[in-house]
Amino acid sequence: MGFDESQQSDPLVVIRNGKEIILQAFNWESHKHDWWRNLDMKVPDIAKSGITTAWLPPVCHSLAPEGYLPQNLYSLNSSYGSEDLLNALLDKLKQYKVRGMADIVINHRVGTTQGHGGIYNRYDGIPMSWDEHAITSCTGGRGNKSTGDNFNGFPNIDHTQSFVRKDLIDWMRWLRSSVGFQDFRFDFAKGYASKYVKEYIEGAKPIFAVGEYWDTCNYKGSNLDYNQDSHRQRIINWIDGAGQLSTAFDFTTKAILQEAVKGEFWRLRDSKGKPPGVLGWWPSRAVTFIDNHDTGSTQAHWPFPSHHVMEGYAYILTHPGIPSVFYDHFYEWDNSMHDQIVKLIAIRRNQGIHSRSSIRIIEAQSNLYAATIDEKVSMKIGDGSWCPAGKEWTLATSGHRYAVWQK
Repeated sequence: MGFDESQQSDPLVVIRNGKEIILQAFNWESHKHDWWRNLDMKVPDIAKSGITTAWLPPVCHSLAPEGYLPQNLYSLNSSYGSEDLLNALLDKLKQYKVRGMADIVINHRVGTTQGHGGIYNRYDGIPMSWDEHAITSCTGGRGNKSTGDNFNGFPNIDHTQSFVRKDLIDWMRWLRSSVGFQDFRFDFAKGYASKYVKEYIEGAKPIFAVGEYWDTCNYKGSNLDYNQDSHRQRIINWIDGAGQLSTAFDFTTKAILQEAVKGEFWRLRDSKGKPPGVLGWWPSRAVTFIDNHDTGSTQAHWPFPSHHVMEGYAYILTHPGIPSVFYDHFYEWDNSMHDQIVKLIAIRRNQGIHSRSSIRIIEAQSNLYAATIDEKVSMKIGDGSWCPAGKEWTLATSGHRYAVWQK
């Protein structure tokens, strides 16, 4: 299949450009629905909507159908479909100039045979046939202590071992050059030191990368603190550790935005007058989102209030950062939501809004948030009334509790 070598291999080129719009192209139930075929039919619409990257679920053989308990990383027959169907899908995405993003699950790996301590921590009989030394001592292996948090119940990969890193880089290069993925998403990035992510990106050269560094926000009881600076700083430290080569999901913005829409829009302006998430400090590395397969879908660990989802998209699709749209909102909730999101994407693209666009927050009170982006787009969310001053502004789109104007 191969990829087009003319696509720049410096991951910073695309990050500097800042024009990405990501679609998370699955949810927690997708493995039940002949997924590669389903997505294949949607590629023309994905491309026409202005999406630049489609994040696919984990493509490798896994003990759990969702793909997050990998075993044979070189087997591409999964519950989402056959290797042939995956190849066809990736070909079609390329044909429509949408990049495929691989979900890189390398914090843990389920063994094939029992080894040290009676645990399934050996990988006999499959490619990358590691022994117990590839597994951290904290999760029953003979390797070193983990460099991050443990994913409990399964053997965690010891990234301090050079043979492990070499095998993983070879595998990621194969995903890039043979399978045809162009972008990477690093699953459970809290599980191992971000310096290894830097090494993997330098080794495999994805065009764009994003890490899932999901950390607990600051709460007083069940109330979210106004100040989440220490939370966003931890995400920024992870990005720094990854050599600034990767972006990260902006969990800080997700946390604050889903409280703000309940009538606490004052949360959306920090003490310095800036947006309060990662996008307020390092927007070129912040991937903003409303929900994903863990927070939403049928798992619903931390869902965005359902009646306010379009207010959420009106925020992330007009603001700096790199917005990501969730499959359920785009294709499963109702057709009008799909079309409203497409309109917001079109405004973003037509006005040239990008990850580092300037932002001026004009209102942030309990029932109203308003801002102007690049002095070209103005927006409001909440049930307070507001519109930008001046005849040069025209209403570009509006819906339940949101409106967007452009010049």
